[in-house]
Amino acid sequence: MRDALSLLTTLGRRGGRLHAGAFAWFPLVGAALGLLLGSWWWIAERAWPRPVAAALVVVADLALTGMLHVDGLADTADGLLPHASPERRLEIMRAPDVGAFGIATVAIVLLLQVTAFASRAPSILLVVALWGAARALVASVPATMHYARERGIASPLLDGAPRWPVATVVVAFALGLAGAGVAGTVAVAAGVLGGVAVLFLAQRRIGGFTGDVLGATIVVTEAVGLVVAAARW
Repeated sequence: MRDALSLLTTLGRRGGRLHAGAFAWFPLVGAALGLLLGSWWWIAERAWPRPVAAALVVVADLALTGMLHVDGLADTADGLLPHASPERRLEIMRAPDVGAFGIATVAIVLLLQVTAFASRAPSILLVVALWGAARALVASVPATMHYARERGIASPLLDGAPRWPVATVVVAFALGLAGAGVAGTVAVAAGVLGGVAVLFLAQRRIGGFTGDVLGATIVVTEAVGLVVAAARW
């Protein structure tokens, strides 16, 4: 679990090992992260106006994750959205700089997250469900999709990656139902579908996934779920 914590957050020890066994802990780490953020949302909403509280929750998320997933979103957008060959897309995603597609996508997603948090009352269980479901989804990816590169930072994670974490999405549905009723359940389902859409696009355009794609999948799952949860039901 410590390795999963160090891979997904800034709370774990530095230099956590990359290995497939860490995936088994991804859903739990995601749920724990959601519990921290949901609790902070509940506290912040009582101390500040909702827009300020919402911004503080997103800032806390970026701090707790070290902006790793947002960096993956930016690189994925730069690689998958413009017209290019699969090989060129992978080169773009590996480059250290960020292009217009990445900047625009990150700005839009962060804006959606802030406004979605600000548009409804706090629900700790909803955040637990969404953050846990996002990481459960990516934990099952290496066992179901090809790795798009010959070798890369995620290579040590490939052998023996479990398939079962995707089943924990069912638990996330239950938490969403408990936290926000039918709206919460629909929000989790929509978030997972949004994450699957990112994976489908990566499969079509680069023939598989990369570490950046996994980060993008997490952020998109969370953002789509929050937006749907903020709808006027």
